Amino acid sequence: MKHTTSRGFTLIELLVVIAIIGILSAVVLTSLNSARVKGRDAKRVADIKQLQLALQFYFDKYQTYPASLSALVTDNMIPVLPADPAPLSGTPTNYFYGTLTGGASYHLGANLEEWSHPALRSDRDLASTVINGADGSSSSPSDCGGGSTSGRACYDVVP
Repeated sequence: MKHTTSRGFTLIELLVVIAIIGILSAVVLTSLNSARVKGRDAKRVADIKQLQLALQFYFDKYQTYPASLSALVTDNMIPVLPADPAPLSGTPTNYFYGTLTGGASYHLGANLEEWSHPALRSDRDLASTVINGADGSSSSPSDCGGGSTSGRACYDVVP
């Protein structure tokens, strides 16, 4: 009579499989984090575009831009003010905004996490008393508040 024994996996085989799974999960998590940053930046750019449109509606109605973004909600130009998806301070904040030349123009900005975002190539980079819109270089970006400690680059627009 022939007797066969069933063998399970060896310890080495199990360790190799666990190592492969660990490497694959590290690659996936790194890609996922990059996708999250890009998603938050895409939302910021979309929010700025939405605010620009609402500001244009406001200007068409009153022939001046509002002193604050909250006037857009009050006048039903937008239902609610968009907020930064990952603010620097940890508390939800609105985007940077201020009127220029007595309400005839405005300066609007958002801090992007990705320094190489395509929107930064077409923004205004206007240095004003309202927002320091300079992006800086890729080695030291400047946020919309004028600092460089945030590691974010300022995406700013004017009409």
